Amino acid sequence: MKSIQFMVLRSFLPVFLAAILFFVLILQLADLFSNLWRYFNNNVSILQMGKIAYLYLPMCISYSIPMALLFSISFTLGGLYANNELIAILGSGISFYRIITPFIVLSLLLSVFSFWFNDSIVISTYREKNNIYKELLKINVSYNRSNATVISDNNRIIYQTEYYNDKKKTLTGVLLIYRDKDYSFLKRIDAAWAEWNGSNWVLHNVTVYTWNKDTKTVTTQRMDQYSGKELVKAPDSFRKITRKVDEMSYRDASKWVETLKKSGLPYREALTNFYKKISFSLTPLIVALIAGAIGSSFKKNILLMSLLVSLSVSVVYYVMQMVALIISKNGYIPPLAGAWGSFIVFFVVSIGLLKTAKT
Repeated sequence: MKSIQFMVLRSFLPVFLAAILFFVLILQLADLFSNLWRYFNNNVSILQMGKIAYLYLPMCISYSIPMALLFSISFTLGGLYANNELIAILGSGISFYRIITPFIVLSLLLSVFSFWFNDSIVISTYREKNNIYKELLKINVSYNRSNATVISDNNRIIYQTEYYNDKKKTLTGVLLIYRDKDYSFLKRIDAAWAEWNGSNWVLHNVTVYTWNKDTKTVTTQRMDQYSGKELVKAPDSFRKITRKVDEMSYRDASKWVETLKKSGLPYREALTNFYKKISFSLTPLIVALIAGAIGSSFKKNILLMSLLVSLSVSVVYYVMQMVALIISKNGYIPPLAGAWGSFIVFFVVSIGLLKTAKT
């Protein structure tokens, strides 16, 4: 029994590696040709193009693994069926499910690897690739922001500002709310503007309203300048949100979602993409189940049919995932459903297909 499983794996592995190389090449060429005219217009050298392609390589591998797994399993099982080897194996009393068990185990290992690979390597290289791409193509990103609301790390100070200038590191139209340990109101500070001195914010044209709990009265104090040593919230916190969860590690993405929640900013999109990090890493399991169910159906044109099926299933899966993410980001379904919806649908379909497979 084990020798048959090893035989199937030996037939599978070379095809799998070749398929990864093929799909990586397709993704690299698609990225290159879609941006080629931009490179020429901005006099980007071949070496710089090569560096972008090199940094894009881990992302290509990440996307290629599920497609290559689907293709190679379908091709391997189709080859066994075309050569009547599958019929002989099943006729000897060996269950079809035992034949595809190594593929399922391998897909689980690849899922774990994909999560680690994406979190440790893909994120950093893809972020660097995007930064170099923007730099070479002279794409400027403005971090100035209107109507920014931020909360301090200890949740005791709430910052509200009409405008943040990232270049000058200044705030305009500042309102600060101070809260006690039990989060009851302590005082309010209004300032015309504020500047960052490297360690904390310095407020100008300040009015302080202090609440006295004992007398139930408010005292008012005006000053030209107030240098609050407690106002240490970094200027980056007031920037226009340009950070993408796709370019963050799992731990950083978790912290970012919590920061958005505490700041009262929209976080559905970030939370949905955060959940997607786990669901996407389990894609190899889904494609292995589907390939195991339909791979034994091909007896002719195995190479062509395996390639068409792998591309078709991959496109449908990614499109369904994209649609679910968009619906979730617009608030029609919960973020968890948006991230896991396509996975659950394909998992149920794959189980149904396995039950009707030739066994």
